[in-house]
Amino acid sequence: MDFLRPTTLDEALAAKAERPGAVPIAGGTDVMVELNFDHRRPEALLDLTGVGELAEWSRSSGSDGEIRLGAGVPYTRVITELGGRLPGLAMASRTVGSPQIRNRGTVGGNLGSASPAGDTHPVLLVTGARVEVASVRGTRLIPATEFYTGVKRNALAPDELVTAVHLPEATGPQQFAKVGTRNAMVIAVCSFALALDPDRAAARAAIGSAAPTPRRAVAAERFLAEELPWGTPGPLRDSLKRRFGELVAEATEPIDDVRGTAAYRRHALAVLARRTLTWAWNDQQERSPSCA
Repeated sequence: MDFLRPTTLDEALAAKAERPGAVPIAGGTDVMVELNFDHRRPEALLDLTGVGELAEWSRSSGSDGEIRLGAGVPYTRVITELGGRLPGLAMASRTVGSPQIRNRGTVGGNLGSASPAGDTHPVLLVTGARVEVASVRGTRLIPATEFYTGVKRNALAPDELVTAVHLPEATGPQQFAKVGTRNAMVIAVCSFALALDPDRAAARAAIGSAAPTPRRAVAAERFLAEELPWGTPGPLRDSLKRRFGELVAEATEPIDDVRGTAAYRRHALAVLARRTLTWAWNDQQERSPSCA
């Protein structure tokens, strides 16, 4: 197995073009596990840790406040440097592995693996993120909703690398929750993300580890957009939260495996949906001037 160590993005893209079978490695939190268990034996590893361009984030100068998050920025920096701007992503990042894993693992690596159980995927879906990918042929942006194509499959061409993720700054409450034997250091049995946009009276909801790919719960989103009492103070009706949970569960396509049954995943996601909606709505109530 060859080990390639580019020091610039141009070198990395050239190496990937020349060796499309080379597997990118940054934190190595997924790739090294597969290698250690002999689940994968690629022709080459493409080490991206020396590519400084991938390890930075920036904020656009426009009014939209979009964040460009380099594919090599570790979860720890997402938590400490972007928690206020990208609260949902920071919440998900806190549940990834141990502190050592969070110091190494990256959102770019999560995207490259494209596991249905990846913790950041539901958040990328509800925030309307776009995945920046590049090759020697140029750069393109792929909406997160189009990036996941199957179990551990994505929309990358053989010669492309994930270089960044573009996410808008939060304009309303965001929540993330997952079910596992504990909050971190486990693969999610199922996970859920929710984002409310009170200015547009809109909501986005997404599930993880309960279908072949991470996916949005579109019917549940439409229900919230129509039924949430936007701008009106007070708690939500239990019937509204219960129906939202039911619609989220209906959006799933889970399987039975060693971590949980399909029936348990549906039930758990309905519970997570109700809980995160309550938390997000309470957060919105605290933000709203009319409720002050």
